[in-house]
Amino acid sequence: MTEFDWRPGVLPEALRVRGEMLRRIRRYFEKQRVLEVETPALSRAATTDPHIGSIAATPRNGPVRYLQASPELAMKRLLAAGSGDIYQICRVFRDDESGALHNPEFTMLEYYRLGLDHLALMRDLSALLTEATAGWIGLGEPEYLTYSEVFSEHVGCDPLRDSAELLALAMSRRGLDVPDSIRDDRDALMDLAMAALVSPTMGSGRLSFVYDFPPEQAALANIRRAETPVAERFEVFLSGAELANGFHELVDAGEQRGRFAAELGRRRHLGLPAVPVDERFLAALEAGVPACSGVAVGLDRLLMCITGADHIDQVLAFGWTRI
Repeated sequence: MTEFDWRPGVLPEALRVRGEMLRRIRRYFEKQRVLEVETPALSRAATTDPHIGSIAATPRNGPVRYLQASPELAMKRLLAAGSGDIYQICRVFRDDESGALHNPEFTMLEYYRLGLDHLALMRDLSALLTEATAGWIGLGEPEYLTYSEVFSEHVGCDPLRDSAELLALAMSRRGLDVPDSIRDDRDALMDLAMAALVSPTMGSGRLSFVYDFPPEQAALANIRRAETPVAERFEVFLSGAELANGFHELVDAGEQRGRFAAELGRRRHLGLPAVPVDERFLAALEAGVPACSGVAVGLDRLLMCITGADHIDQVLAFGWTRI
């Protein structure tokens, strides 16, 4: 520790912009009659996603609890109980995430709108983000591109039909070093291609929405059954950074339980520890979560875009190295 490590890393202007941005977001939802809610930051369950690490908290008495990686499952329990449209601005926690765009503790906006599919929610989110950033950055008309379209242009392959071998070959031809450990893993290959070849090209002066993902990338999204099935999921990019991840929500308890089991199997394959599944969330799905879409927005990244920061520490009062 140095003499000045007590000082915040953020500039005062970024603090003021954050406060105004949060006021605008709350004002937008007030006009839309969307209810602000709070859910616990601790849970008996952890995320089963092998790409996200939950942070465990060990009470003096009682079972281990996990800091929330997202408020999603608890908020869906509120939806099942009849809350109607809801939103939450909260702190979330993810292990082993640190870098220019990542901090293990960060601020997330999560919201749900009943009766909307992912396409309608994209338009709603565009209106919200335009209002939240007005006067700081000028956003042109948003663009809406399918996952297949961006992969065809920037990776040179068909992510819905091509084998892992063809995906890896296309990525290598674009100059990307593909590790041998993932050459037979379509899911991992698509994640790498999206991060290295697609994301940096997205969101130049406007919001870029990428939607209709491959079924392997469904997460908690509904899969639209067709000749070529797609996951009804979208991501939003601005200035080359992913800002948001949204779903036309899966509300089938049996299918969701199967996806959790598949993720736990994937964790075993990767040598990751098993984690407890959120049984209360599955019970809420069985009771009936209404048809809806939801989205999670990284507010620190949005603030980076507004202020022109090139590292997340510049918009956090105290980044990971100052706590």
